[in-house]
Amino acid sequence: MKELSLNILDIAENSVKAGASLTEIILNEESDTLTMTVRDNGSGMSEETLRSVTDPFYTTRTTRKVGLGIPLLKLACEQTGGTLTITSRLMTASLPGETTVTAIFNTAHIDATPLGDVISTVVTLIQGHPNRDFYFLHKKGSHTVELDTRALREVLEDVPLSTPDVLVWVRENLEEQYKEFII
Repeated sequence: MKELSLNILDIAENSVKAGASLTEIILNEESDTLTMTVRDNGSGMSEETLRSVTDPFYTTRTTRKVGLGIPLLKLACEQTGGTLTITSRLMTASLPGETTVTAIFNTAHIDATPLGDVISTVVTLIQGHPNRDFYFLHKKGSHTVELDTRALREVLEDVPLSTPDVLVWVRENLEEQYKEFII
């Protein structure tokens, strides 16, 4: 993928398909390192699926025979000297499921994939899944951009998050926060 924001969108969509009610997207930049973490409380993955998920010829989809999202993200990490780790706990009767994808990139490397338009990614996720919650945090030095749909729900009460005015506010709020952000 040409931008990491598209990888984030792909992973978050997988979280929604896994039944997650909350997906956390955390970006942390320190010097020349970007750590991207996507965590959800969905159904989780079996040990077999977890072992296979980085194989491009493995997919749970029935519409095609390859799944390139995670394998391409792994390649993007490794091309910069970084790593990709995935942990998951399969949901049981007594324990909730959980999956965490952590990608570490050397942003100074010539092959580093640009972050891209994370604002549009967050807005798209909220618009497409207004009944799910998303927590977004991007930290770089002392600057932070943050959005939590759970807090929005408390303020908005019965107004759906997919309402056009709400989506415009979300975009403008994130844009305003990024103005203070040192890129």
